[in-house]
Amino acid sequence: MKVLVIGLGGVTNGGKTTLAEKLKNMLPNCDVISQDDFFKPESEVETDEHGFKLYDVLDALYMDEMVTSIRNWMKSPASSGVVKEEPENTSDNLKNVYILIVEGFLLYNYEPLNEVWNRRYFLTLPYEECKRRRSTRVYQPADTPGYFDGHVWPMYLKYKKELEENASMEVDYLDGTKSQEELLSYVYSDIIQELNKLREESTIARD
Repeated sequence: MKVLVIGLGGVTNGGKTTLAEKLKNMLPNCDVISQDDFFKPESEVETDEHGFKLYDVLDALYMDEMVTSIRNWMKSPASSGVVKEEPENTSDNLKNVYILIVEGFLLYNYEPLNEVWNRRYFLTLPYEECKRRRSTRVYQPADTPGYFDGHVWPMYLKYKKELEENASMEVDYLDGTKSQEELLSYVYSDIIQELNKLREESTIARD
């Protein structure tokens, strides 16, 4: 049994969740874990001097629980409820390959997760487009006036800069202004290449 762990990170409203769900439907033995499921309750999220709830930082998340969920999945993906359906052209060598897509806005800035990724993708958006998309979404709790400019966007730039300055971190940056179809096609093809590498490794190992 082999596992492939794919990170789908990046900017708020960049299309991560939609892309992850579409990939799940296209790939064999594929499951998704969402970082949004690990947010702490509002009462445990710190507030800054401007009254902004600091949701876009690692301390707003139960990251230890997220790491545990990912590692538990990696140990026993078949027990996670993954529907085992392979496309007709799936090689026999890939019948026991399981894919986990982890999607979230702060995936690559947390040290304990650094070793799990087979591929890292990071969706980007320019300021105006990100702000426009964010304004169309309803959050609980709701964004307060000035929240995007005062907290969300600065934190995105901060963490993105950390990634870019980490020479050892191999990240594939994706333009979130491209169509979902174009992004899906690119990431899907890339993951298929990773699967083919695993197939070749399995063949060599058997030989």
